[in-house]
Amino acid sequence: MPIPSRDDRRSLLAADCANCFGLCCVALSFTRSADFAFDKPAGEPCANLQTDFACGIHERLRPSGFRGCTVFDCSGAGQKVSRDMYGGVSWRDDPAVRAEMFAVFPVVRDLHELLWYLAEASELSVDAALRDEVAAAFASTRDLTDLAPGDLLSRDIEPLRSRVGEMLGRVSEQVRGQLTPPWTPSAVTRKVGPRADLMGARFAGRDLRGANLRGSLLIAADLRGTDLTGTDLLGVDLRDAMLDGARLDGALFVTQRQLNSARGSSATVLPAWAERPSHWG
Repeated sequence: MPIPSRDDRRSLLAADCANCFGLCCVALSFTRSADFAFDKPAGEPCANLQTDFACGIHERLRPSGFRGCTVFDCSGAGQKVSRDMYGGVSWRDDPAVRAEMFAVFPVVRDLHELLWYLAEASELSVDAALRDEVAAAFASTRDLTDLAPGDLLSRDIEPLRSRVGEMLGRVSEQVRGQLTPPWTPSAVTRKVGPRADLMGARFAGRDLRGANLRGSLLIAADLRGTDLTGTDLLGVDLRDAMLDGARLDGALFVTQRQLNSARGSSATVLPAWAERPSHWG
């Protein structure tokens, strides 16, 4: 398939729970915490998973202690594994595929996340050579998702992940370098940078356009009213970050999962593809 357009990206690379076998509710583990009300080992169905693969407390997940479920987004891996790879035969219908299906699900999730980033990068203003690299990386990543489950599990995807990460870094540099003027740290924001520890940082109303925050911790940071146009948010931890009035429609490499984990409102300006989380005020 060609690189999906902005309009198609959301439908192809976002969760479609109605066409999944509840894989995130079975294949993955979670630990009792502020995000989950009890422990669940990997490979065991959540107690809230119904026989039709729907969640029995979907409408009250947060008050029931399952905030983590409202944050998670599989990037479309659930329906890819359930419908395409296994032809609609579930782990309940054929217990023999159970272990393999649960093993391949997180691998496809990681690959779909790479596809999401590459699809976004393909639409950004970069030079022709880099655009061709992005297209080739998208094609090779997509080809991996079309392998049979056993073949995919035999592949080492870490080199691909590293190569794509380096490539996206160059995309980010080119895009941010086109901003006028390019972002430079001020006395107030001098600690801003890749992989920075900015937990609880107070950036309300600050100009962070074009900043490189890749891999940073912004847990519970105050970003209210902050313009994040051209800001690299790849891998940024936005759990409980305050985004009321923040502008993210031009942010680089933001995902639905990040938005789900943050705290925003109707005043938060989102990318056109994004869904406003239902738990936002």
